[in-house]
Amino acid sequence: MSDLSQLKFDSNGLIPVVTQDARSGAVLMQAYADLDAVKRTLDTREATYYSRSRQEQWVKGATSGHTQKVVSVLADCDGDSLLYRVEQTGPACHTGAYSCFFTPLLGEQAGQTPETTLDSTLERVYATITERLATLPENSYVARLHAGGLDRVLKKISEESGEVLLAAKNQDRAELATEVADLLFHTLFAMAEVGVSPAEVAAVLQGREGKTGLKGPKEIG
Repeated sequence: MSDLSQLKFDSNGLIPVVTQDARSGAVLMQAYADLDAVKRTLDTREATYYSRSRQEQWVKGATSGHTQKVVSVLADCDGDSLLYRVEQTGPACHTGAYSCFFTPLLGEQAGQTPETTLDSTLERVYATITERLATLPENSYVARLHAGGLDRVLKKISEESGEVLLAAKNQDRAELATEVADLLFHTLFAMAEVGVSPAEVAAVLQGREGKTGLKGPKEIG
């Protein structure tokens, strides 16, 4: 639906907006937008909403720095709600949580950590790294690593690669999981420093799926 006149706003001129992390697929938040906020979102690709309590437009991250770069905007089949798919920087929730949806009513026990996947975890870690690089908080490991320059993190990647090889050689499962986690973290850090997103890496891997041959790791399948 490209014609905004087909959108159905309520009696207050608002439409519900569900916001989803385009990289991990996680639902981040739910808010409202008026027509002008929708137009601004489409024009600027900055997630823009309308505050019912303050009765004004607001751009996500304008004060917190936890911005949302809009990848796509979808309307549902009835045209009475929208989906913003975004690249989230830092936490989406004002509580500091990655997502506003963390209170279990069914399927999860209070206090339990929801089951997750490697890709969604890596996306959250990458988002945290980029947020730390943007704010450089005191006593942050990311801030200290950044201060040491790119060569420092590249050295860490080399060191962690050796630890992965040693743990695998010793068939130590717990140690291997730990060392792979360290390697992935520092690799994500290097990606963030250079400006490469996990989505770009995923696109390369997806392009290799289903290919066979004798060219080694550049083909998967």
